[in-house]
Amino acid sequence: MPTIRVANLRVCVTEPEARLPGRVAKKLGLKEADLARWQILRKSLDARSRHDLRFVYTVLVDLPEGSRAAERLNDKPGEVEFYVRPPFDDPEPGHAPLEHRPVVIGSGPAGLLAGYYLAVRGYRPLIIERGQPVKQRVPAIRAFEKGGDHDPENNYLFGEGGAGAFSDGKLTCRMSGPDVDWVLERFVECGGKPSLVYEQRPHLGSNRLPLIVRNFRRRIEALGGEYWFGCRLDGLDIAEGRLRGLHTSRGYVAAAQAVLGIGHSARDTYGMLLDAGIGLRQKAFQLGLRIEQPQEQINRHKYGRPEYLPLLGPADYTLTAHGQRDVYSFCMCAGGVTIPSVSEPGCIATNGMSNSRHDTPFANSGIMVTLEPHEFGGPHVLAGLELQRRFETIAFVLAGGNYSAPIQTAADFLAGRTPPKGQRLESSYQRGTTALNLNEVLPPVAAAAIRSGLPVMDRKWHGDFLANANLLGPEMRGSSPVRIERDPASRQSPACLGLYPVGEGAGFAGGIISAAVDGLLSAKQIVRQCAPCGSPMEAAEKVVG
Repeated sequence: MPTIRVANLRVCVTEPEARLPGRVAKKLGLKEADLARWQILRKSLDARSRHDLRFVYTVLVDLPEGSRAAERLNDKPGEVEFYVRPPFDDPEPGHAPLEHRPVVIGSGPAGLLAGYYLAVRGYRPLIIERGQPVKQRVPAIRAFEKGGDHDPENNYLFGEGGAGAFSDGKLTCRMSGPDVDWVLERFVECGGKPSLVYEQRPHLGSNRLPLIVRNFRRRIEALGGEYWFGCRLDGLDIAEGRLRGLHTSRGYVAAAQAVLGIGHSARDTYGMLLDAGIGLRQKAFQLGLRIEQPQEQINRHKYGRPEYLPLLGPADYTLTAHGQRDVYSFCMCAGGVTIPSVSEPGCIATNGMSNSRHDTPFANSGIMVTLEPHEFGGPHVLAGLELQRRFETIAFVLAGGNYSAPIQTAADFLAGRTPPKGQRLESSYQRGTTALNLNEVLPPVAAAAIRSGLPVMDRKWHGDFLANANLLGPEMRGSSPVRIERDPASRQSPACLGLYPVGEGAGFAGGIISAAVDGLLSAKQIVRQCAPCGSPMEAAEKVVG
């Protein structure tokens, strides 16, 4: 039964999706009843004309044997063609015996999918996480937002699910292919909506992510895996260039294979790795401010017709201002909130998130620039990390030392004006805000670039972007300023065979899906080398049962 890929099906957003099979059949010159089976491969929104928004679909169709529709494939090359789904690479297990089960360090997206794949293949991984289970993270975060003390081990950045569990849940990824599809399918299995696998900008929502993360853990545990919470990596035991074990806050763990998914905010761990002789190097990273506008303002600009809002939900945006240094929006949260992205006491940094309902009156987004290593202020490998810490500390002190967020109107920021003392500006940030000149909480080159880029963005929106806009900051955790060296073929640290640096913290990913795929690929390398610790078939039966 041949499978046909039908691309560029443009459908008005007001048209019910149930009519899509009819459109597919018409394009193929068939009756709808002639389609044996169909499924959506990709779905995106074309918003170039505000008064005529359209979904653009790519659909896979199974045709009945003997169908003459295949004869017309050459009529529209690129839009109608035979399709063979690329296979998922599921390697055969290696033969090297595992004296100790593999350890996954960190339960963020990279560690989570690495641990899941290893568990499915019968390797019974041990996952160590410095923070607490997600069920305990939620009340700790709520208490902090209401004015409670900061917990350096259990916060928005550390704990089950990592920073990804409370970072909006965007699954947008520039990558594609079988590994991406496999990861998205696992998110659906663990509680995500089925459309995640084909939407252009899939979004889980910060309210759904904790449940999904917990479902992953339950499956891993059912497959023979184990979690240790409150277990921080404190050192490596390396002998003759190979990993022999891990020193943790809960004691020594013998291990010859470990996936290192520490996340981009484990600053103490970077220092430990450097002391242990693990190769690290400086890497460009993103930083900037977070902009907040009324969500209704964004909706009004993006949707030319009021009936689009109930169909599409609150609008988002992606903007770039090209110049001597590009300025771009990042992690746009429609109907969201600005949060304290804090891992260390005495620092303040912002981020954004939104629930699946996108139900706050605020839109927020990072307004970011890229800082190159030569701009970090020194040659030391951790100079970028120290730059982050320095400006986060400045912001903390200037804002009163109570995790209040510095805030300023966009107009005052652009003019370089210090806001009136005691000025109160509306914001979604729960711990309160302090009006400050935000030019003081960024490196001068970053502040200058944002002052140059924001008016360009505003002109693109004909004055709708900066009206009623406030800025908060700094936003210093756009990505890691450090890359942990690894061999491109074996994916292991050259200084410590058996150690697999992965994800955003290792400097090889930028988002939930790319980090998850990076962890998956390293887990496959362990499978290729080592024999499993148990029967994959028995493990799979436990999950199904």
